[in-house]
Amino acid sequence: MSRKAAVTALTALAPISWGSTYFVTTEFLPPDRPLFTGLMRALPAGLLLLALTRKLPRGAWWWKSAVLGGLNIGAFFPLLFLAAYRLPGGVAAVVGSVGPLFVVGLASLFLGDRPTVRSLLTAVAAAFGVSLVVLKAGAALDLVGVVAGLLSALSMSAGTVLTKRWGRPEGVGALALTGWQLTAGGLVILPIALLIEGAPPAMDSVNLLGYAYLAFGNTAISYFLWFRGIGRLSASSVTLLGPLSPITAAVIGWVALGQALGPVQLVGMAVAFGATLAGQLTPRTPAAAKVQPFSSPERNRQELSMDLDVSSVRR
Repeated sequence: MSRKAAVTALTALAPISWGSTYFVTTEFLPPDRPLFTGLMRALPAGLLLLALTRKLPRGAWWWKSAVLGGLNIGAFFPLLFLAAYRLPGGVAAVVGSVGPLFVVGLASLFLGDRPTVRSLLTAVAAAFGVSLVVLKAGAALDLVGVVAGLLSALSMSAGTVLTKRWGRPEGVGALALTGWQLTAGGLVILPIALLIEGAPPAMDSVNLLGYAYLAFGNTAISYFLWFRGIGRLSASSVTLLGPLSPITAAVIGWVALGQALGPVQLVGMAVAFGATLAGQLTPRTPAAAKVQPFSSPERNRQELSMDLDVSSVRR
């Protein structure tokens, strides 16, 4: 297996893990506490990673970490749960699946990546495949829920592109950067959760087990793999792994909850999975690529020395 394929496979574990969020939330957690759930996903995981890495931001990375944490975690989690509560699950997943299209546009603006017909088609195909998997006839639309879903996709897409643009400071690994963002995002959610939902709910052992899984397996490890992948793959390649999340959720629903998977859903899975694979392919004759600066010229040389697939940045 090539280095890029190995990195892609590890990064793909993140959206696969996120596909279990709906099942864990509905089966293991107290109902109607989306902000508290977002807080419990982010802050304990962030504090754990800070304790493990013992590294704090320096200089400009204080505000950069706050911006990235706010986009990837602090805004994304509440908006995502708001959309999930206001919309049927299938509609929320379809609205969120436009993320790759947002990334294509934002990458053009911030990274200088020129959108190609192939990148646009794969993004559209991914959203279409997801819609076949999860969208049901007669699904109701709620304006607030749709706007929240679109904003959550835009927030995560902007965070992905800025994470790619800024990279990370010299001597700081992906684990520390993940800890900074999860902590910053959790601190954004904390006052909002207390103001809107009040004190934490009473919890039993099943609830605690669910929150422990969300915080450490579903968030700390998964976001570490996600941010590590962003540093080594193109932004569009990473975001086109996103359809693996609703595909995983559909499979879990079929296996664990007895939800039916008909021919339309199976075709949708094939289309979404095919778009995901297509998004990882490197053009045969890429145009000359310009490496976007991360935090310093030294960082650019470090990225080149790691034999990254620079040509994919121009996709």
